[in-house]
Amino acid sequence: MNVDMNETSAVAPLLLTVEKAAERLGVGGTTLYGLIASGEVQSVSLGRLRRVPAECLDEYVKRLRSGAAATTTTAA
Repeated sequence: MNVDMNETSAVAPLLLTVEKAAERLGVGGTTLYGLIASGEVQSVSLGRLRRVPAECLDEYVKRLRSGAAATTTTAA
């Protein structure tokens, strides 16, 4: 099996560390741990490690946007 290293490095990881997930959202690690604890952002356990599926970040942002849109239309 011949794998091109450039091809594999361009693939985004499916699971992110909490720190990388926080960086991707533009928030601090403490904020993201709070979002995880409250259930607003889902995470998974891999042995003793905590990881955030990349798609869960997208879902969280979509929920934020739909909430903001509902607030904007209600205020108008």
